[in-house]
Amino acid sequence: MERASLSSSRPGLRGWSVALAGTGINLALGVLYTWSLFKGAIEQQFGWKGEQLNDPYALCCLVFAFTMIVAGRCQDRWGPRATATLGGLLVGAGMVLVSTTQHYPLWLLGFGVLVGMGIGFGYASATPPALKWFPPDKTGLVAGLVVSGFGLAPVYLAPLSQFLLGRFGLQRSMLILGVGFVVMVCGLAQLLVNPPPAPSQGIPAGGGSRSRPAATASASPGEMLRQGRFWWLWFLYFVGAGAGLMVIGSISGMARKSMGEWAFVAVAILAVGNAAGRILAGALSDRLGRRQTLTLVLGLQALLMFVAIPVTGGAAVPGWLVVLVAACMGANYGANLALFPSFSKDFWGLRHFGMNYGLLFTAWGVGGLVLPRLQQMLTAHSGGSYGSSFLTAGVLLVVAALLTVRVPAPAPAGTRAAA
Repeated sequence: MERASLSSSRPGLRGWSVALAGTGINLALGVLYTWSLFKGAIEQQFGWKGEQLNDPYALCCLVFAFTMIVAGRCQDRWGPRATATLGGLLVGAGMVLVSTTQHYPLWLLGFGVLVGMGIGFGYASATPPALKWFPPDKTGLVAGLVVSGFGLAPVYLAPLSQFLLGRFGLQRSMLILGVGFVVMVCGLAQLLVNPPPAPSQGIPAGGGSRSRPAATASASPGEMLRQGRFWWLWFLYFVGAGAGLMVIGSISGMARKSMGEWAFVAVAILAVGNAAGRILAGALSDRLGRRQTLTLVLGLQALLMFVAIPVTGGAAVPGWLVVLVAACMGANYGANLALFPSFSKDFWGLRHFGMNYGLLFTAWGVGGLVLPRLQQMLTAHSGGSYGSSFLTAGVLLVVAALLTVRVPAPAPAGTRAAA
């Protein structure tokens, strides 16, 4: 595995460069969150209907999630640099392929499979090396910072995609974006490096927060899968992520009723909330506790789903209210992407972090397949109304928030051996 040949103290300048490189990689990989813009162009230019419009996006989510298992193993074994470079090449190949065709099966292959695999390899390589450079009391904050890039991506990709679609059309836009992503991801991948080995990670001086374990004992994937807390976390991740992806995949269409051609603004503002939620929830969980923060996040997201029923119900609703609800939903969704990798490190350590978190991340992929497709079906059967979708998601989130009591708190600092 790659190691830094530096003698400076951790984390230092090199640690921050690794964290920011991971954030930059995720800024490119976040193209997934602009699907609602591409979907409108596909419907107009290709004539796809119904569930077909969400299938490449849903398949991309699923492939991304399950690729994380393999990619996590590659990251653990061969290091983040090579793994992220492979991810950049796969994303570029998928985008180039869909730029040449209007055929539904080839879009499933290009965007659904190749882009999904590329995102998986890149995303799996961004967080682990950054976490290894920082002490345990910064786990939530660093995880939130790195994954915030993925959520923040639509802030620049939404207006950029809108411009490219208007100027060059859908397929040439995909080609331009694909080439740009290869350059960006493969370039930043060269900055990803693990820290030099240390005798022990030690325990920071001073008091500890309620949720902050010191370095944790290492658990293999097999040992992790035999623990009940893994499966509780998996279900909670499935609901929290799936409900958010349901909104993200259709936010442009939801906003179009009241915002018209400015609907892309809702996509960008949701992304700001998505990124901010990751950083804030990560930092909050370092102080308040992971479980307490997760309960708060799921409960607030449930409330927002119920509020969204009247907000998205008609054209008379002010655009700023749609944007505000979208931003809050994005923040609560994004919080999941900081909390669950932090849970993974707390419970099962860093030695097998790539594969362990990859297995937990399958919940994100299954949620991204099931709930967005369910939303598309419910919307189609209700004449274009999103009310039944929000009601279903809200009930699931209430159940998930209540079930967080079954997730044990991490052991207090100093009670476990270093990974």
